[in-house]
Amino acid sequence: MTETTRKGSPLLRPLFFVCGLLLVGVGVVGYLTPGVPGTIFLILAAGCFARSSPRLEAWLINHPRLGPSVVAWRENGAIPRKIKYIAIGSMSVSFLIVLVIHLSTMWTAIIGVAMLASALFVATRPEGSKAAR
Repeated sequence: MTETTRKGSPLLRPLFFVCGLLLVGVGVVGYLTPGVPGTIFLILAAGCFARSSPRLEAWLINHPRLGPSVVAWRENGAIPRKIKYIAIGSMSVSFLIVLVIHLSTMWTAIIGVAMLASALFVATRPEGSKAAR
C-alpha cells in the first residue's frame, strides 16, 4: 500500500486528526465512567489516526490501558466477554425504556430490530482481550 493510499486525501488529514483527538477524549471518558462505552471510540480514533498521524496511532495501539482492546478488534474483530455483557445488557435496558415510554408500534419495532441486530453482532464476535470498556 502506498503512502498516499494509506493516509488518504491530504485535505482530509487535519479533519481526521481533530476527530481522532476528540474520539480519544470521549473514549477515555468512557473508560472512567461506568456504563459508558469507551472502546468503540478508541477504535474509531485509531482509524482516524491511521489516516492522519501514524505517531498517534502507534501511541494509541501501544498504550498499556487503551491499546489492548483496539488491537484485539483490529486483529480479529474480538470483543471481551465482559464488554459483550455490558453492551447487550445496556441495549436490553434501553429497549425496556422504549417499551415504557409507549412509542408508536412502528418506532418500537424499528428500534427493537436495530437493537436485536446490534446485540447479535456483538454476541457473535470472537472473545479477545481482557481489556475493560
